[in-house]
Amino acid sequence: MTEAAQVVAETAQAVTAQTETAQTETVRTQTVRTQTARTETAERNRDRIARRQLDKFAERRAQLAAAALQTLAEQGYARTSLRDIAQNSEFSHGVLHYYFSDKTELITYCVRQYKAECVTRYDNIVATATSAGELKRGFGAAMAATLLEEATLHRLWYDLRNQSLFDDSYRQDVTAIDESLERMIWRIVSKFSDLAGTPLAVGSGAAYAVFDGLFQQALIRHLAGRSDAAPDLDENVQRVLDSLTVRS
Repeated sequence: MTEAAQVVAETAQAVTAQTETAQTETVRTQTVRTQTARTETAERNRDRIARRQLDKFAERRAQLAAAALQTLAEQGYARTSLRDIAQNSEFSHGVLHYYFSDKTELITYCVRQYKAECVTRYDNIVATATSAGELKRGFGAAMAATLLEEATLHRLWYDLRNQSLFDDSYRQDVTAIDESLERMIWRIVSKFSDLAGTPLAVGSGAAYAVFDGLFQQALIRHLAGRSDAAPDLDENVQRVLDSLTVRS
């Protein structure tokens, strides 16, 4: 073989080797990408399944809480057990125990859920009011309506709050609910101040204490059979709202 032919042959071999190496690297890269994609897909599927299971668990707890709430509201904390709740719902005692470790967890979950719904209602009033008068009337009417329609549920809340004074296991949840209600009242009061164009004379804590006290006293009167409890609450809420701002 001539020297020139040898050079050509060696060059061809080198090119072939480079091509094979490139092809091997391409295959390796594609394999790694495929494995990575499969791993990522598997992880996404596992995450999706886990989220779905958590969603189902949360949905089931919400269903159980809704079923338990009425029994708790009617009988009160002290007189109600998980077995009582099971007897007054479609769910067994074992099912309740699976989703809630004890009565404490169930009752705090129930009240949290109910109060969160209450907050949403009042936030709608704040969002839609276009004048101080409209907000004031809407707030008073909403307070009176929930007093008439959901008195036993509010009684359960005050029962739980009183119980937290003696039982530490309730205190953290009760504090969190109280804080959410205080923020709700402050949003109402602040919006009223903005619409009225007058500054507030009190802070958030004082405003909440005033309206909470008004409502609790009205609840006591309503449960005692006083027919004037709701209309008086409506009127007093509007009057107190006016008094919380500084008039020039």
